[in-house]
Amino acid sequence: MCRSIKTLRRPGELATEEEMRAAALQYVRKVSGYRAPSRANAAAFSAAVEVVTRATEELLDSLAAPGTGPR
Repeated sequence: MCRSIKTLRRPGELATEEEMRAAALQYVRKVSGYRAPSRANAAAFSAAVEVVTRATEELLDSLAAPGTGPR
């Protein structure tokens, strides 16, 4: 769906806040159809970016490190 979003789960390297926010921004842009929302939609757009950023952080924090899962 969003080919420009890079993989943030990497062995031995934690994703930064900036990387998570950039991925969230790309996702919200794709889903909403806005590159930059109108003033009327700016608050909703920004809130969505925040929610997706936090969800990304929670997901990455809860996943086992690559290569450590059950076999």
